[in-house]
Amino acid sequence: MRDQDRQTIREELDHLRKNGARRQELSLHACKRLFFDFEIKPSMAAVRDLTQTGSASDIPKDIELFWQRIRTTSKARVGAGAIPPALEERAGELLGALFEEALTFAGDTLQAERAKFEAGRLVAEQAARDAEGRRAAVEEMLQRSEARIEAAYARVRELESQLAAASAQEALAHGNREVQLQRLETENESLRNRVESEQTINSGLRDRIDGLHEEMRKSTEHYAQQIKDAVAEAERRVKPMLVELDSLRSMSSTWQAAQRDAGKKEFDFIQQLATAKARADRLDSLLRERSDEVDALTRQVTALRNQQGLDASVAAVLFSLAESGRLNEAELARLGTVADGHVALPARCPNCHEGEPELSKVDNGFEFTCPECEYTSGTGTSKLEAYARFMAGKHSHEQA
Repeated sequence: MRDQDRQTIREELDHLRKNGARRQELSLHACKRLFFDFEIKPSMAAVRDLTQTGSASDIPKDIELFWQRIRTTSKARVGAGAIPPALEERAGELLGALFEEALTFAGDTLQAERAKFEAGRLVAEQAARDAEGRRAAVEEMLQRSEARIEAAYARVRELESQLAAASAQEALAHGNREVQLQRLETENESLRNRVESEQTINSGLRDRIDGLHEEMRKSTEHYAQQIKDAVAEAERRVKPMLVELDSLRSMSSTWQAAQRDAGKKEFDFIQQLATAKARADRLDSLLRERSDEVDALTRQVTALRNQQGLDASVAAVLFSLAESGRLNEAELARLGTVADGHVALPARCPNCHEGEPELSKVDNGFEFTCPECEYTSGTGTSKLEAYARFMAGKHSHEQA
């Protein structure tokens, strides 16, 4: 999940917190956003990172409540019939799953066909752009040909001017007049032939442009027809799936009728199912007991590791002195983290007497906070120092 999305969810949770939402509502909102919007399975670490509240025992309860609501919402019921409620519920779940699977398959198939037709449409558009480029090139050639024709006409006019000038000098050049006149007429005829040839080429180019336009129109119509046929084919493929769904519903009705005629077998099956369920419940209860024992042993091992070999009686004396405020800052600093393994969370906040305090690690220190009144101990270098500061609020309250 991107940092931008994580920040957006935190802003939503802050808005809910300002509107009076409690910890459970914040955790459920974080689970919904993670599961439905980002397809991430909610975990204690992810929910705690977003909500910034809740203990290690409360957040798993909130996540379990979220899954319970999902399971309750996703269940479907089959029409009334003489079948057990458990089987009726399972049949409804099966039909709902089949229907969702059919819709998903049809949507995927239609999406694939659309992608294929989109690729065809892009090919057609590329062909149209290529034809347009060729047409532009032909028009450019036509413009150059017309420019050459204009130049030829200018040359003809120039030659005619020269011919007129030559006629004016006829008296001065009797001997060369006929030769020059014949040469000019020959050149003029050649230029006229070149003009006619350029015009013929231009006519051919115009016909080619018209042909390209017609080819582009036919290609567009062809690909449009292909897209239309593809959409019809997709609809044709979806219809059999709907017919199959109707067939499954008919099979369900037939199955219900058969169940009404097999009451004794149904009773035996229910007995077996109840026996199996009771056995599964016993195994589940045994598994939970063993899991609780393992968790308790794990917590004991962790506590023993954190106690760092400090005698419990000495730690109790230090804890009592810190709680009563009889240790100053210098003494707490000298003790360091030697007694942190024996520091426990207070049952109630000394400020509001309602909230359950929480312990968090901030940078290189520790901090006790109350989620109800937001009373805090400030950052301490050790748990014992943070606890002494947190309980100092109790003494100031008693003195007042």
